[in-house]
Amino acid sequence: MQATINWLDNPEVFRVNQLPAHSDHPFYRDYREWQKQNSSYQQSLNGQWRFHFSPNPMDRPKHFYERSFDSSNFDSISVPSEIELNDYTQNQYTNIWYPWEGKIFRRPAYALDPNDPEEGSFSQGKDNTVVSYIKQFDLKPALLGKNVHIKFEGVERAMYVWLNGHFVGYAEDSFTPSEFDLTPYIQAKDNLLAVEVFKHSTASWLEDQDMFRFSGIFRSVELLGIPETHLNDMDLKPRVADNYQDGIFNLKLHFTGKKTGSIHLLVKDVVGHTLLEKKEALKENIQINDEKFENVHLWDNHNPYLYQLLIEVYDEHQNLLELVPFQFGFRRIEISSEKVVLLNGKRLIINGVNRHEWDDKRGRSVTMTDMTTDINTFKENNINAVRTCHYPNQIPWYYLCDQNGIYVMAENNLESHGTWQKMGQTEPSYNVPGSIPQWKGAVIDRARNNYETFKNHTSILFWSLGNESYAGDNIIAMNEFYKSHDDTRLVHYEGVVHRPELKDKISDVESCMYLPPKQVEEYLQNDPPKPFMECEYMHDMGNSDGGMGSYIKLIDKYPQYMGGFIWDFIDQALFVHDPVSGQDVLRYGGDFDDRHSDYEFSGDGLMFADRTPKPAMQEVRYYYGLHK
Repeated sequence: MQATINWLDNPEVFRVNQLPAHSDHPFYRDYREWQKQNSSYQQSLNGQWRFHFSPNPMDRPKHFYERSFDSSNFDSISVPSEIELNDYTQNQYTNIWYPWEGKIFRRPAYALDPNDPEEGSFSQGKDNTVVSYIKQFDLKPALLGKNVHIKFEGVERAMYVWLNGHFVGYAEDSFTPSEFDLTPYIQAKDNLLAVEVFKHSTASWLEDQDMFRFSGIFRSVELLGIPETHLNDMDLKPRVADNYQDGIFNLKLHFTGKKTGSIHLLVKDVVGHTLLEKKEALKENIQINDEKFENVHLWDNHNPYLYQLLIEVYDEHQNLLELVPFQFGFRRIEISSEKVVLLNGKRLIINGVNRHEWDDKRGRSVTMTDMTTDINTFKENNINAVRTCHYPNQIPWYYLCDQNGIYVMAENNLESHGTWQKMGQTEPSYNVPGSIPQWKGAVIDRARNNYETFKNHTSILFWSLGNESYAGDNIIAMNEFYKSHDDTRLVHYEGVVHRPELKDKISDVESCMYLPPKQVEEYLQNDPPKPFMECEYMHDMGNSDGGMGSYIKLIDKYPQYMGGFIWDFIDQALFVHDPVSGQDVLRYGGDFDDRHSDYEFSGDGLMFADRTPKPAMQEVRYYYGLHK
């Protein structure tokens, strides 16, 4: 199969040869590897890559992936990192407007005319920067003779992949893992991996989040050696019985490769007592249904109790091939007949924040230190919930939330704000995804990626369909996807407020941004059909966060009010060296000669970008502390 650049223009092409999304569980060769948190089945490709920057698709080195190509003039760049922060192209922050507004005229394919595919919109875009990456590598010994996959944890915004001159695949959806099978083309030594990343494609219409507009391979890249029998996917659904005391354990396992061995499954509590033990002959699909655990510890913010699942995979000679450890909790979220959201039978109160992934030097290429620091800040300031605005986060974040009892609203990678709001006015004439048939597949795929990757995480209480994308048939279809796959969580979407006639088809909760306390109270006083939350409120820009007490009072008066998520947790600003003062200083939108820009609007966090708390954090600690 040959790659074509025209895929960039086609909303119906968003994955080619990309492996289906699956659960994010780790897998190891044995217990010692698990203890060391170092799987021999994994080989990191992070580090220095060869690299070429092109200002547009027409100027890119078109055959750079061929072994005969002379790349001696390529630069070197660190992977993962942001292209813009390596000084190759304009750094730009914008909120609603797309980066090309006022410079290049574009409209989404099929949005204004069902017969107009907008050919050449991105494949010939003069603003569509291209980065050509090359990585040469040898397979480490533990991967020799195995099927080998490559996993890109995050790439903005559309990428083509080749190995040893052969086309491997194409992917969009910047913030979820993209996995490809390299086995047909892999060799023991001197592999040539080539990755071509375009800043824009039709995916850009769906990724109009309020943030700096970066590009490149900004999360980790690794090779995965697949054991001869491999647990490819697991679907874990621990339920809480109606007595809110007992747990009901359900698990589906899907295996690839040889099916001639067996599995040994264990569930242990935190002191190591075995609560469940099963031995099964290997087959493609194995199910464990309705195993009852009496008097379980229920998981919540105060007691994030996790049980240990262990799955040992053996070949026919009883040799251990694979160990899969995973921690899970028992918890139950539901809506009562009085329209109150309950967690484990008790009213749920959200003391939440919206959190962009951010590092003041690395942009969205955040580190584990960033993540653990943020978790500690949550706990110090009585923050019990996070909305992953407005895209799936790095995989370790969800494990940290499981372990620390942080309630998660897991948001899809979707925002198309600029297609329906212009100059502050609602004008959805070319809104996507809307009800346009050609855009349905792409957003359902994003819902599937989000669900399949993170479905086993106890901390996720809500799936969110995305942010500020208006509403139509395709958003309805996303809601239906979640409802057909998961009855253990609630679904959230705020944008349906613009299409109230669709509220019975979208979102389990009434959600609104920045609705003043008096109007919130009016809703709550009039027999509310759904529980209410503010998915964004208390816009924390400048010397703000005053009046928070007016919202908190509603919690005591109205059980149907569940609180909300402050916008937002951390400033998007970057440390740069100021040549005039000779000091390192924080720079915000507009400080990089970026035009157009929304300027200091990037600075609306409870913390400065260096993770120093602002005075407003004191208000949050106090008011959120009233309802821990």
